Amino acid sequence: MKIERLILDFLKQNPLSSSGEIRLGIAEKKSIATIKRVLSKLVVRNLLATSGKGKATRYQLSPYYNLFREIDLQDYYAREIDERTIIEQFNFSLVSEILPEINLFTKEEFNRLSGLQREFDANISELSAFEIQKEMERLAIDLSWKSSQIEGNTYSLLETERLLKEKETASGKSKEEAVMLLNHKEAIDFIIEHPDYLFPLSVTKIEDIHSILTKELSVDRSIRKRRVGISGTNYRPIDNEFQIKEALSSTCDLVNKKDIVFEQAFLALILISYIQPFVDGNKRTARIVSNAILLHHNYCPLSYRTVDSIDYKKAMLLFYEQNNISAIKRIFIEQYEFAVKTYF
Repeated sequence: MKIERLILDFLKQNPLSSSGEIRLGIAEKKSIATIKRVLSKLVVRNLLATSGKGKATRYQLSPYYNLFREIDLQDYYAREIDERTIIEQFNFSLVSEILPEINLFTKEEFNRLSGLQREFDANISELSAFEIQKEMERLAIDLSWKSSQIEGNTYSLLETERLLKEKETASGKSKEEAVMLLNHKEAIDFIIEHPDYLFPLSVTKIEDIHSILTKELSVDRSIRKRRVGISGTNYRPIDNEFQIKEALSSTCDLVNKKDIVFEQAFLALILISYIQPFVDGNKRTARIVSNAILLHHNYCPLSYRTVDSIDYKKAMLLFYEQNNISAIKRIFIEQYEFAVKTYF
């Protein structure tokens, strides 16, 4: 909304303003009642914080503003890498101070996800064990395909299905592409067969999933000991092995302490990717671990089948560069809905 942007821009320059001062400052002909209504919504969305009460209430940007503010991706990525002002280093306070203190989903988002979960529960209650297995198999093929495609794999969905069901490799494709897909399927089968293995989450269990995903590929399986770069960004992940392990361990503690399953899965998805604990295979590992958490709690897993690979990468890069979850959270919610409506 235009009025929201005007209010937020005004408070960037004029923190601790009253509703009346904001009304005058934004040069928008709106009633004080309208301004107060918009301010209340921004507070609920954790974009604004308040001090004082009644007429003495003052508004300022929330400490969590950067996490939730809406960013126009088209405008953001219209600027070249070196033209973007970003948070170049890993932000340790995200895991230790910011994310533990905040609800990541608004009440409206949580109600939407919870409603979808109730729909999922109702749907699978009417399916036989064999029918549930068949749907899980279908989702596993889609997830293996899309997760690999995001990483540059060129197999089509049909070619992936043939490979995973009939072990028929596609002509003109590399052995590594086939191995990546087969490893995905093995990892997904593992978390389906062992839904209680990964939770509570630990560094060792994350390493186990990474080992399955990178089997027979030229990828180091242990926590990395050297610097890595990420294509398309100037964000630089931690390059100290001990700090990597510490960040990953803190992420596990954070995930395990969260009460809301959706937050547990979402945090695993974004933070394992953000830390980049391995030389390669980080986002793949994050997607499988996130789904393992959902399966542990009997929640619907995600296939990401309809997400555009470029959109997914841009959403993750936005989190790396700005510590902003708006784009990747939208993908998570949309793909959760897609999975419930499509597979079960």
